[in-house]
Amino acid sequence: MKKTISLLLVLALCMVAEVANADFTFGDVEPLPEPINTPGFWSGDFTMTADGLEAYFMSLRPGGNGGEDLWVCRRQSREDGWGPAVNLGPNINTSACDSTPCISADGLELYFADVGVRGTPYRPGGRGGGDIWVTRRANRDEQWAVPVNLGAPVNTGSMETYPNISADGLSLHFSNGDLWLATRPTKDDNWSARVRVTGGVNTSSWEGFPCLSSDQRVLLFYSDRPGGYGGMDIYMSMRPTVSDDWGPAVNVGPTINTRNYDIAPSLSSDGCTLHFTQNNVNGWSGHFTVYRTTINPVVDLNGDGIVDCADLCEMVDHWGMDEQLYDIGPTPWGDGIVDVEDLIVLAEHLFEVYPSAETVEVNEDDNGGQIELELGKLLVVTLESNPSTGYRWELLENNESILKQFGEVEFKSSEAGEPLMVGTGGWEIFRFKAVSAGQMTLELVYHRSWEEGVEPLKTFSIQVVVP
Repeated sequence: MKKTISLLLVLALCMVAEVANADFTFGDVEPLPEPINTPGFWSGDFTMTADGLEAYFMSLRPGGNGGEDLWVCRRQSREDGWGPAVNLGPNINTSACDSTPCISADGLELYFADVGVRGTPYRPGGRGGGDIWVTRRANRDEQWAVPVNLGAPVNTGSMETYPNISADGLSLHFSNGDLWLATRPTKDDNWSARVRVTGGVNTSSWEGFPCLSSDQRVLLFYSDRPGGYGGMDIYMSMRPTVSDDWGPAVNVGPTINTRNYDIAPSLSSDGCTLHFTQNNVNGWSGHFTVYRTTINPVVDLNGDGIVDCADLCEMVDHWGMDEQLYDIGPTPWGDGIVDVEDLIVLAEHLFEVYPSAETVEVNEDDNGGQIELELGKLLVVTLESNPSTGYRWELLENNESILKQFGEVEFKSSEAGEPLMVGTGGWEIFRFKAVSAGQMTLELVYHRSWEEGVEPLKTFSIQVVVP
């Protein structure tokens, strides 16, 4: 049962809090049970209806129509196990590679492609190179109709694959090595001219299998770009609103990615479960298996090991703001504003105890040095300061795609007791989290911000390596 908390009570309980650390983490990774994964045979490209009652996937198991086929498993409720795997039959499956399915939110459109890694032929009636197709049904009790080629402008004489339909059915992402987008005004309209996805997503490397969250603010995909953990890794990009470009793509880390091929991300409609496909070798041979993990919001906002009134006050202090560190609801990555949705998530975890994140602490004695920081770990930089003189430490150089600052800078007085004595010195404390692999310089300067052209009184610089 959800805990109901009065905002007036939250305000009454507020005290001076420390620093925010809202984020999300992945739970344990586990393979899906039979019949989705079958010993000795490939399974992959998992997609699920918004209600979680139908799962479509590609498999090479016996009983198909040749090559990779599309299969479906059903269940009565989310708490039930999956029923038997059923081949979609010769209307859908051919001797071609029928794979990479994506089911629409209403469960009435199923998109897929006829290009794979095994050199199978293409479906008859396509434009060549591998195309995207769609099959429809009038309701969930009906059989799927004969698939229709999406035609131009989505399909060309080259390869188009990995279709992903948005929750509202009006945006279609797909890939030919880069990520592309086509849109339509309504579900009855044709697709517009395709455009290359903008922002920090496409590179000169391969980008494939786009997966758009139901709120269209998160985009997952896989890539073989440099800096990953293996041949293909899963990456994530975010944007504030659907009208913004995508931000920098961040590797989702070693909980998901291995030294082998990690591909085909698929999010549940509530954003709390990630399915993906993992190979047991670094290549397209080997054995593909469907895995899942939970996506859990970090609700211990100040990192003190317990969710309590201090965390509530942190959230209230940022009420109505577009502040990612406190924006944890209704999905783990929020909705672009700190509001009652986030308060509900926090309330559900009130008084839960969490282990504190492991930290690496540095101070001025480490100036000019180098540290190694594991992915997901925290870097705490503590520097002597006396704000009463007008001097403050300011971040001069940092690569946010590798080392992300969170929360406000904390000042800790060298004098115990309250109230703080005027003129008292102490320390400024900066906190950062390693969010992707790389090497970078972290530099801070101690100066009076209004004094232009004046050399800083002190500088602090350190090399950070995230392996």
